[in-house]
Amino acid sequence: MNDIAQIRRDLRSHTDRQKARHATRFFRTGKGEYGEGDRFLGITVPAIRRIIKIHPNASINDAFSLLTSPWHEERLAALCILVRAYRQALEKDRKAIVKRYLSSTQYINNWDLVDVTAPHIVGEYFLHRSHAPLIKLARSSNLWKKRIAIVSTHRFIREHDLDSTFMISNILLNDTHDLIHKAVGWMLREAGKRDINRLRSFLRQHVHVMPRTMLRYAIEKLSESERRKWLEK
Repeated sequence: MNDIAQIRRDLRSHTDRQKARHATRFFRTGKGEYGEGDRFLGITVPAIRRIIKIHPNASINDAFSLLTSPWHEERLAALCILVRAYRQALEKDRKAIVKRYLSSTQYINNWDLVDVTAPHIVGEYFLHRSHAPLIKLARSSNLWKKRIAIVSTHRFIREHDLDSTFMISNILLNDTHDLIHKAVGWMLREAGKRDINRLRSFLRQHVHVMPRTMLRYAIEKLSESERRKWLEK
């Protein structure tokens, strides 16, 4: 039995119908919602990570094969394998991984799938390269490409490189989707931990047009009195 077949068997040994029903609501799988039609097995993330750990030989090709699964947890498992494979890959092979990742966004189609991978693959790859491809992603009409663009900058923030976070936040400022509001606010909050004055400057410039969810996320770590000040503007 190959690795993918065994991983699928291992995942199914952890299925939970009650958790699966909850996940279909939590990840908004109803008609017209962002996760419309997604299917769940009801497996926890820690269980998925434990399963992947006991399959150290699962390959990049295995990951991309599993990524096409209709089951959410199998796609998450595939992406966990891909993060591990990227870390272990030689520099010359990482470009191919990123290219395949960005051409597979139809399967990286929920916020958790983006968040568990984008900083560790896309952000890591572009850390010391031009960030122009992320700007292009941010201008896409695709929800998941836009979330990949902004969440990838989490990797830059860790190195105190904040320029692209604020640039992409500006591009996405008028986006209408709640998942983008949350992601941008989250990255602004993280950037503010490194440079509070730069966050305040961004807020002064944009507070009157920022979606409230984005603003609330961005100011979450500020003092109560300062949060109140921004929310009253």
